Amino acid sequence: MRAATIIACGQPPVVVERPAPPPGDGAVTVTVTVTAAPITPLDVLCASGTSYFGAPAVPYVPGVQGVGTLPDGTAVWFPTDAGMRPGDGSMAERVTVPASTVVRLPAGADHRLVAALGLSAVAAWQALTWRGELRPGEQVLVLGGGGVVGQAAIQLARIAGARRVVAACRSGAARDRAAALGADAVVALHDTDDVPALARRLQEATDGPVDLVLDPLFGVPAAAALRTLRRGGRLVNLGSAAGEVAPLDSATLRSGSLRVLGYTNTELSAEEKAATMRYLAGHAIAGRLVVDHEPVPLDGVGAAWAAQAAGTAARRLVVVP
Repeated sequence: MRAATIIACGQPPVVVERPAPPPGDGAVTVTVTVTAAPITPLDVLCASGTSYFGAPAVPYVPGVQGVGTLPDGTAVWFPTDAGMRPGDGSMAERVTVPASTVVRLPAGADHRLVAALGLSAVAAWQALTWRGELRPGEQVLVLGGGGVVGQAAIQLARIAGARRVVAACRSGAARDRAAALGADAVVALHDTDDVPALARRLQEATDGPVDLVLDPLFGVPAAAALRTLRRGGRLVNLGSAAGEVAPLDSATLRSGSLRVLGYTNTELSAEEKAATMRYLAGHAIAGRLVVDHEPVPLDGVGAAWAAQAAGTAARRLVVVP
């Protein structure tokens, strides 16, 4: 079978012929014919050889998640440990995975859209509702509103009953996208921002103090967003796209009795992950949840991977074997 393959850490995958995976027995393991596999930041990080998982054994097929069909035609979403533990991932024509990890999708699910949403949308929903304790009628500020997590969070905050959603985005295209997805106000982020100036712009865009900040950026944007929160407000961090360190000041934290919380999908059980994926797929089928994505043929995986690694990908790239 044809598969994208990491030959050397830090290099884009190349497409090669590899032996087909052993067929699943249907009970312990299942074989999935892959229809869509997103290229995510985690894929690139794992293949770099510099992640906290350690350098992966090469060669291997990347892809930490995907969508496909079982031998009986059932559509499923599935995760893999590719790049984190020995074994192959989703960027191939077929893959064999543990039967307990596959999530059967509702009829009518768009495979490419579900793949593009994937674990990013799971993180957005759980960070908002479980970790962030979002309640109907609250105001939400979404940092990084143009990314996949941010796009999903804008829509999911609405679904959870937020009265107002404000997004902050870097590029003009991202700001337009956030507005089209329903953000009530959109604030520009700039590389030259300092905390006081950005905090003022965010405060001008909000309707009074914010209840919850969803933060996949950290850095200066997180420190500025803290200054928009009401007393007892929450900031949930689930990434560091703007910096591994944020200049948080003690006075802001203490005077507002603020809560700064961390979130990772690894906190979820397999059952919780599966239930969330089915829930999100239902909203996607109903047209309430979308994300900007682009299909990429398997032969184009190298260039698409390089774009994701360089940060020049304008949307979520989904490999279609």
